[in-house]
Amino acid sequence: MATEIATLGGGCFWCLEAVFQDMEGVIQVESGYTGGKVDNPTYEQVCGGGTGHAEVVRVSFDPEVISFRQLLVVFFTIHDPTTPNRQGNDVGTQYRSAIYYHTPEQQETARRVIAEMAQVWDAPIVTELSPATTYYKAEAYHQDYFRNNPNQGYCAFVVAPKVAKLRKVFPELLKKDGA
Repeated sequence: MATEIATLGGGCFWCLEAVFQDMEGVIQVESGYTGGKVDNPTYEQVCGGGTGHAEVVRVSFDPEVISFRQLLVVFFTIHDPTTPNRQGNDVGTQYRSAIYYHTPEQQETARRVIAEMAQVWDAPIVTELSPATTYYKAEAYHQDYFRNNPNQGYCAFVVAPKVAKLRKVFPELLKKDGA
């Protein structure tokens, strides 16, 4: 099985992780940081806004099952790509909308999807499109956060609605075994 990597930032990484984990063809989703200037940043440093990193998910996927384009369409459906450096009450450069491409093909696909989504959203899309740079895995307690903490306030009121939206809008993309 061939695998590819997608690195996406769209607000808090807990939201993106929970959504992409439910999708058929997604092998692994990992929360982390990229796009900054500090080596091995901590969550506290990234949240402080001084490192330049974005909270991201690194999605390993099987392109024979789900395409990079399909991942991006879901990405643009579950977060607001028109608000610079914010998603809801999460404010700061670490919450920016971003696609960090790994290949020229991903870059071109992202450009096309951004152009398509510009026709859907009422405000201009501000999603950063940049080459993937050094990625740092977030601390262990951030991994599988929604699965491990479904009743935590943020998860119940912010993450769960995004997962519900995925299930409602894209039922054909859900894992068949419920895993």
